[in-house]
This record gives sequence, C-alpha cells and structure tokens, in this order.
Amino acid sequence: MKAIQIRRTGGPEVLELVDLPTPEPGPGEVVVQADSIGVGMPDVLVRTGRYPWMPPMPAVIGIEMAGHVSAVGAGVDDLRVGDAVFASARELPFRGNCYAEFLRAPARALYRLPAGVDLEAAACLSNYQVAWHLLHSATNGYRYDSVLVWAAAGGVGSAVVQLARLAGKQVIALAGSAAKCAFARELGAHHCIDYKAEDIGTRIAELTGGRGVDLILDPVGGSGFHRNFRWVAPLGLVVSYGVLEGRPDPSFAAVMQERFGDSLGFRYFSMHVFDEQPQRRRAAMDDLVPLLAQGQVRPRIFQRLPLAQARRAHELFDSGAVLGKLLLKP
Repeated sequence: MKAIQIRRTGGPEVLELVDLPTPEPGPGEVVVQADSIGVGMPDVLVRTGRYPWMPPMPAVIGIEMAGHVSAVGAGVDDLRVGDAVFASARELPFRGNCYAEFLRAPARALYRLPAGVDLEAAACLSNYQVAWHLLHSATNGYRYDSVLVWAAAGGVGSAVVQLARLAGKQVIALAGSAAKCAFARELGAHHCIDYKAEDIGTRIAELTGGRGVDLILDPVGGSGFHRNFRWVAPLGLVVSYGVLEGRPDPSFAAVMQERFGDSLGFRYFSMHVFDEQPQRRRAAMDDLVPLLAQGQVRPRIFQRLPLAQARRAHELFDSGAVLGKLLLKP
C-alpha cells in the first residue's frame, strides 16, 4: 500500500511517499480502506517534532480518516466488511498511521457511521470532537451565552462556530482577512472581526455593550495572549488549547490580577485529558455523528489532494490559506 512516512522531523519536505505491506487484521482487529484523510494541526506538530506525544520513527503520520472496513479479524462481530467507519488516532496507541491507503486498528477504536454518510465530511470529525469538548468539557459546567472564537476560519475554529451557533450561543469570530470573515459568517458566526483591519477590543466592546465576552477560545497563545483578559466579561473564562504562536506568555497573569474583582477564569485544555477516560472522549461522537448524518453540521472542504501530494497539502496548511478542512484522497 501507499503511505506517507517521516524518518526525521522538519518542513513538508520530510514527508515521503513509501510502499508498505498492506496490513492484515489480527484478533479483535479490522482493516479500513481509506476514502478520505484529514489534514490538521496535530499532523503538523508531529511532522515538525513539536508534539509532546511523538510516535516512534519512522512514522506514518495522520490522526483521522474515514473509509470502509475491508477485512475483519477473528472475534470481531460488531463490524462487517463494507461498513462505513471513522478512525481517530486518539483511540490508537500512537497518534498516527492514517496517511495511508489502509489502516489496521482494534475494532473497538472505530466509530461506525450510518449508511450513506458523506465520508469526506466524516473525515473532518476530529475537528468537531475537539470543538465539542471545548464548548462542553473545557467549560466544566460554566454557563455562558457568548463565545469569541480565534482562528474561526480554520478546521477547529470553523467547527466551533457551527457547534456554538447550534447551541444557541452568540458567536463572535476572529479571522485575518475579509474573505475569512465572510467564511466565518457563512458558517453561522453572528459577527466576525478582521483582526488585521479592526481594533479587536473596540469591536468587542461595541458588540457586547462594553461587557465583554463570556467565553474565549484561543489556539494562538504567544506574547499577545494577555489581551484575552481585557476582552472577557466578569466571571468569564479564557481557554487556551493551542500554541500557534508559542506558549501563552506568563504576562497574562498580571492582567488577570488587574481585574481581580471580576473573578476571571483560565484553563489550559488538551484532548489528552481523556487519555485515561476514553468514554468521555467518545461521548462527543454520540452527538456529532447524528448531527453529521442529519446535515446539521456541514464541514467545509477547502481542497482535495491525492495522498501522493501530502507535501503540497502541508505547504498549503502552513501558508494559512486553508479555509475549513483540507483532505487527502488515496
């Protein structure tokens, strides 16, 4: 089978198209023939060597695919050849192995999909799983009415916009161009702030009557992270779930202290919190798969590229030009 493998970390050039043996299922396992493979930030973090849970080298990267069961091992009675499934490497021993024509996995690790579901849309479910947990688990019972979504035109951000709108929240998106703002509004954002052309704080004050936003979801981090605590409402919560510009600078604590009387909250969030609680990680899918099947969430596919063009896919992803989701097709 064809697969994309890395032997060292670095830029897109480290992605190699290789021939590997097509896997055979062992007891309790199945083999999935990929239809669509998602490209996302965890793949980039593995490729660049910045992922805290790196797989052993050489590694086939990729955390998500959708396809059909092509072979079933002994003892598997709940999946059959031809069944549509979604595979997430979050359920596998290592975060990888999905950039390939075939994937061997424990049957219990797969998510069965309804017959006729759009497999390209299903390949985007990892983003929606993160988005669901940002809105429902990272908040840990916090009641909120409004949410500010950084990187709202990206894979996770666009999923957050759609799910927050479905949940009845006021959604304010942040994006870096007029085109990206138009995209975010199309997905359901009530408002979008072009942070390259507008003053974020001024616009948030205008949109919220000076109160601020209840919940801020930030995958960016970096030296400017402290700004969130000037925009969040009293008793509000800021969640950091990524490091696109590096870890949040500790200066945010001083801004929180300045607003001591507003009782602001902060949380670092990672999907790895569920590594020992897989039932909680999977709970999101109980909501998401029906929403997908019913068309209530519609992942937006930016581009489809052949698996052999994984380097090009990562170049596009690194450029920041992707709106929604980028897919690889075997």
